[in-house]
Amino acid sequence: MVRANGAVSLRELARVVQTSEVTVRRDVRALEAEGLLDRRHGGAVLPGGFTRESGFPQKSHLATAEKTAIADLAAGLVEEGEAIVVGAGTTTQELARRLARVPGLTVVTNSLLVAQALAHANRVEVVMTGGTLRGSNYALVGSGAEQSLQGLRVSRAFLSGSGLTAERGLSTSNMLSASVDRALVQAAAEVVVLADHTKLGTDTMFQTVPTDVITRLVTDEPPQHDDRAATELQALADQGVQIAVAGPGAVGPGGDAVPPGRQPRRDMPLPGQRRTHPGGPGGGAPLRSAGSLADQSGPAERERARVADLRRR
Repeated sequence: MVRANGAVSLRELARVVQTSEVTVRRDVRALEAEGLLDRRHGGAVLPGGFTRESGFPQKSHLATAEKTAIADLAAGLVEEGEAIVVGAGTTTQELARRLARVPGLTVVTNSLLVAQALAHANRVEVVMTGGTLRGSNYALVGSGAEQSLQGLRVSRAFLSGSGLTAERGLSTSNMLSASVDRALVQAAAEVVVLADHTKLGTDTMFQTVPTDVITRLVTDEPPQHDDRAATELQALADQGVQIAVAGPGAVGPGGDAVPPGRQPRRDMPLPGQRRTHPGGPGGGAPLRSAGSLADQSGPAERERARVADLRRR
């Protein structure tokens, strides 16, 4: 499966071979010892180290259910009439498919896949950067893309990447992609990172978004045995990142029910980890529930709260 797709998740492997993830993890460890693959948090990839990056066909087969749940939850952050930027990636492509229903939205992107997902949304305006096409992920990169973003200002940037750690923040394996992502961040008042649990604790070559610049992380619930991912989430929260976890059995940002199989989870217990609260021990940001992403007050109150938050930052 790794040779065919370039990457695979442990959950998918366990489902295909009809065994437990514990058994799959043991076998993957043995295959890594033979040099046949490299383990990643929640999955495995072809050998290659920090500089290797899977192409779109490979990435599209990894953690598909998780990406769908993350996109459902992240879409609840976007309001009518907003202007946002959306970076390249398979998770952001899933987000774009849901944004097609938001009227009056303006989306700036360097991703052909994001633009394609919004191409027939007659109430959404799509603005594409210039640049050179990078075929492996269907993204526009280079100086043309970066220059087209100069002077731009939007409310939020939605970005994905190859890895996320509390120490370095979001990172990717390609220098050109990292440079454009940094330009997208500069254009936004808030930065929302979309990263499934397989990317938590993974560190790749080029930093795109430092941890202290990330406003929110939307992710899925790590497996119960994945203490490292849970620890990484707590470390991100301790540094002030607002965290929302997508999973079964909860309501969406506006309090509405989300279809089964695409439900954001309200809370995520971290094995062996404490929760922090503003002003409490640790001084970190609390883990955010799905429902807390959307303030229940009116638009004016939300705007005042957002401005106050930006001033504090």
